[in-house]
Amino acid sequence: MKLRILGNSVRLRVSQAEMSQIRSEGVVRQHVAFGPGMRLAYELRTVAGGRVGARFDEECIRVTLPRAVAERWQEPDQVSIRGEQELPGGERLRILVEKDFQCLAPREDEDQSGLFPNPQKSES
Repeated sequence: MKLRILGNSVRLRVSQAEMSQIRSEGVVRQHVAFGPGMRLAYELRTVAGGRVGARFDEECIRVTLPRAVAERWQEPDQVSIRGEQELPGGERLRILVEKDFQCLAPREDEDQSGLFPNPQKSES
């Protein structure tokens, strides 16, 4: 799972294996280490109801998806899930969760074997 943060937006990209894990276990979690005892975790979790949401606590960014929304997202034509949540002071947090597609041009520094086939890739 890839995490991207820009301003008041959080974006997660999910591989095929992680999609299967979300389907079977309801959660997928990753982390990035910054040194001994210092790491930032991030997770994607399904919940019984509610709305797409996110929070940060215990050094973890937690993005939640309603189970029904996550189930529809399993369909091949469903690429992303968008949400927005109000923050104190009138600000808003934008949330985007996407299937991670293989790049059209190869990248030497990135393993793309578990990513979704790119629908824009021409068949030769």
